[in-house]
Amino acid sequence: MAPGPPTGGDGPAPDGDVRVVRRAEVRDVGWMVALLSRAFVEDPVAAYIFPVRATRAVRLRRFFELQLRHNYLERGEVYVLEPRQAAAMWMPPTPQDPRTRDVLAHLGLLPLLGGRFLSTRRLSLMLAARHPRSPHYYLGTIGADPSHQGKGAGSRLLAPVLARCDATGMPTYLECSREENVGFYGHHGFVVTGRVDAPDGGPTLWLMWREPHPRG
Repeated sequence: MAPGPPTGGDGPAPDGDVRVVRRAEVRDVGWMVALLSRAFVEDPVAAYIFPVRATRAVRLRRFFELQLRHNYLERGEVYVLEPRQAAAMWMPPTPQDPRTRDVLAHLGLLPLLGGRFLSTRRLSLMLAARHPRSPHYYLGTIGADPSHQGKGAGSRLLAPVLARCDATGMPTYLECSREENVGFYGHHGFVVTGRVDAPDGGPTLWLMWREPHPRG
């Protein structure tokens, strides 16, 4: 299963912004799941994996709940932009191995995918084959609530991790599922290193890498 792609590109945060970025906790899962399902309901990869529009939001909620509870909150880093405007899931360069119970929990994806299981599995393997092997932070998902897209939420949410990566000399990597968002990530220092076309006429994903930007 391919990780949720980044979405919701936007511009810089306005002056005087009082929004706060913080680490997410288990108690945040409910509203993050609802927010991300709204953010991704029209995403090309979400539509490819869950082609039935009437049930896509429900399936996305289950998908993001599994990813949060049994992957990113346990092994990675999850950040939110308060007040409940956006969320981002990162995997660090050396994550802990998944626990057995978390691996088993992901079997819950099988009934969600239904007839799209094989195509989704092929896409996941294609992305894994192109995933960089050198140490880096991986941005698995970033999404803003539709009411806050285009208002600086994505830029504000990216800032703390990118600043830390700049300070420590760590690259970052993501897969972008919307061509219109390539420029947004380019503004933050990411460059396109390749692209993957999903099987069976699925969408294109742009592979993007960012070298650290030391501040002198």
